[in-house]
Amino acid sequence: MPPFRLICILILGFSSGLPLALTGSTLQAWLAVENVDIKTIGLYAVVGFPYTYKFLWSPFLDYLKPGFFDQRRGWIALMQMACAGLIAAMAFVDAHSAWTVAAVAVAIAFCSSTQDMAIDAYRTDLLPATERGLGAAYYVTGYRVAMLVSGGLALILAGEYLGWTGTYLLMAGLISACAVITAFSPTADTPEDLAKRQTKRKLFDIVKESTSNFMSKEAAVWILLLIVLYKVGDAFAGSLTTAFLLKGLGFTLTEVGAVNKTVSLIATLMGAFLGGALMTRIGLYGSLMLFGVFQAVSNLSFWLLSIIEPNIWAMGGAVFIENLCGGMGTAAFVGLLTSLCSKEFSATQYALLSSLAAMGRVYLAAPAGYVVAAYGWSNFFLFSTAAAIPGLVALYLLRSSIQKLAR
Repeated sequence: MPPFRLICILILGFSSGLPLALTGSTLQAWLAVENVDIKTIGLYAVVGFPYTYKFLWSPFLDYLKPGFFDQRRGWIALMQMACAGLIAAMAFVDAHSAWTVAAVAVAIAFCSSTQDMAIDAYRTDLLPATERGLGAAYYVTGYRVAMLVSGGLALILAGEYLGWTGTYLLMAGLISACAVITAFSPTADTPEDLAKRQTKRKLFDIVKESTSNFMSKEAAVWILLLIVLYKVGDAFAGSLTTAFLLKGLGFTLTEVGAVNKTVSLIATLMGAFLGGALMTRIGLYGSLMLFGVFQAVSNLSFWLLSIIEPNIWAMGGAVFIENLCGGMGTAAFVGLLTSLCSKEFSATQYALLSSLAAMGRVYLAAPAGYVVAAYGWSNFFLFSTAAAIPGLVALYLLRSSIQKLAR
């Protein structure tokens, strides 16, 4: 039986993944079924911009304490309830009301990204160094289960049983239940942490000290560039995967929900735990490099799918390969971000790092629909594979600095 703290990390991973899917792949599927133009669907990736800019308000999570629970759990629970209310509101929005859809999606992204900051800080504070790899695996597992529930299961429920309104209301109820679990999670604060927080500092001082603390690390600026580049290829390909299966290959909602999302869960769970186990053997740098290569090559499975006759087995194979490799890469990447944070400023620092990581998913993925329209699906997936190369080169050049983080 795993420690209770890891079970809590699993549940919080689920809470973190649920809103992202509902403003990402599930929203994409909803718009595709409602015959919204593919260029417009691609542009909806921009509604995730709060994930990129969340570092701007991250110091408030280190500075302010909600009136309930401790500092980390208080923020988590508050944002969980806000997300639940907004997801319920999305249930009653018209898919063709572009500005309304965008406004609600942005609000969900804002609250979800704030929840993510609090969860990331909580995980960083709670887990000892020896559990970082395993903790990342549990977090990714919960995250991917949420992606299945709010992705594949949501598509099946929307297409066969509840419709889009009932499906979004159900998802709102699930994230509300996560807030109850948050209330019973262990505190991450030690007596020393409480003493530091009782000595109230100015908000600007927190920003200045956390920045100075991070920039004192070896090759700090170049590591920031690595974080931006590492998952660009994976994010670019993933931005239109659901639309590719629906509009490009002609699979039904039920087929995509049952095969794509289910297989992706199984593969990602395997990848996350395999990645976490291998991290203890080959180290942080070795894991990042090996899994990064796997991530890049796995995009070619969708390229192959785009040039052969569409069939369920080929779709399942491509999805399995891509998510197995992606799960391994994500486990290593989360381990990297956690290793870079100091506990005193974990919310502020982790938010900055994860915001940089989100740049690839949000801004570089937004033009994806135009690339498909201009060059076709096959060239799109070849380009996504090539887009992973700069990140691997940056990782190789920073191998010495990365190796020191795990010591």
